[in-house]
Amino acid sequence: MSGHGTPIPMTSHPCGPLQGQAHVPGDKSISHRALILGAMCVGDTHITGLLEGEDVLDTGKAMAAFGATVTNHGGGAWTVTGVGVGGFAEPEQVIDCGNSGTGVRLIMGAMATSPITVTFTGDASLNGRPMGRVTDPLALFGTRAVGRAGGRLPMTLVGAADPVPVRYVVPVPSAQVKSAVLLAGLNAPGQTVVIEKEATRDHTERMLQGFGATLTVEETDEGRVITLDGQPELTPQTIVVPRDPSSAAFPVCAAIITPGSDVLVPNIGLNPTRAGLFTTLREMGADLVYENMREEGGEPVADLRAKFSPDLKGIAVPPARAASMIDEYPVLSVVASFAQGVTDMQGVKELRVKESDRIDAMAKGLRAAGVSVDEGPDWWKVTGLGHGNVPGGATVASQLDHRIAMAFMVMGMATQKPMSVDDGSPIATSFPIFEELMGGLGAQLVRTQE
Repeated sequence: MSGHGTPIPMTSHPCGPLQGQAHVPGDKSISHRALILGAMCVGDTHITGLLEGEDVLDTGKAMAAFGATVTNHGGGAWTVTGVGVGGFAEPEQVIDCGNSGTGVRLIMGAMATSPITVTFTGDASLNGRPMGRVTDPLALFGTRAVGRAGGRLPMTLVGAADPVPVRYVVPVPSAQVKSAVLLAGLNAPGQTVVIEKEATRDHTERMLQGFGATLTVEETDEGRVITLDGQPELTPQTIVVPRDPSSAAFPVCAAIITPGSDVLVPNIGLNPTRAGLFTTLREMGADLVYENMREEGGEPVADLRAKFSPDLKGIAVPPARAASMIDEYPVLSVVASFAQGVTDMQGVKELRVKESDRIDAMAKGLRAAGVSVDEGPDWWKVTGLGHGNVPGGATVASQLDHRIAMAFMVMGMATQKPMSVDDGSPIATSFPIFEELMGGLGAQLVRTQE
């Protein structure tokens, strides 16, 4: 399955109970960061459990283009032999980040304070997404960017030859922007300070500390203040990547809405900046239990057991929770369709600038399936029909967005009639084993043409 090639129409048919264990891929956010920070050490960083989806593989290719040695040992085991902070070589070719907004923005940050010139591109979806939110703060270090109208890819960045440290207040909650600035700050002298008014996923901060950077986090009246000492010598690490909560969302939500289901999803990262969906589902009345809670590699981990939950209720999701579940709103809106009452999602304007306009894409698809949706610039409301009452029977445009495609494949497992997407190929960017895994649980997903 490829997000760059021929479209793959897919149909999800109503199915019987989903049963078994769902071993979802490694965490995408941590996988990207492990490759990048491994490339910024001197020596060998060993990674196990790496997500081998196209997004992460593209980041690995980029690190190799910058001079690191990136070796795939098979089975999710990789070694990155890095070149040190400030040691990136100028790539000979354009860096193609495929579908990955996370990949391109983190890589831009990592190279922004090295005296090299790099041109970035991606697929049609990524080339339509604005990059100014990252290139604007990187310009404060002395980096220059030239791209298409609206700050879009393809884009060339000229790294700062004499970078200066910055103090930057993130204007909207974005872990990508925060992380890009911190990665740029690694090769700037002095202290780089990032202030976020709302906390976002903190994998970059945790991993920077793990690699030996001097980084502090302080909660103040101004917000969450992150201070990084520049030009450290990072120490190679052994990284065990936990399984991705954003991928776990799909078998978990499928089990919750499909009658008779009982699914265990092992080894899921429950970093509090990522676990908002699971908290929300439990508030809606979902039968979702954390088992065997523990800590691995500085990240909280548990096994999730999800069972069919026939009495879901619509709720108002707190806006402050949005940053901890921003990628999960599409599949949450599917669950909301099977709840009683209105699920109100506020403070989610970030969804407008993801791989697609996710509010628009989900609203159109849900309406086509017989569900009422109201929407605004940074909010949307789904009026649920209750278990067994969602018609389905629609074909939805996935808009080159893996999470839109998977959300509607989950929906089709419990609607009255099958649900289809025009193109399931982007699923490979984050969850290449989605069809196999869901089929193993009992889902009926069919490629309607090759």
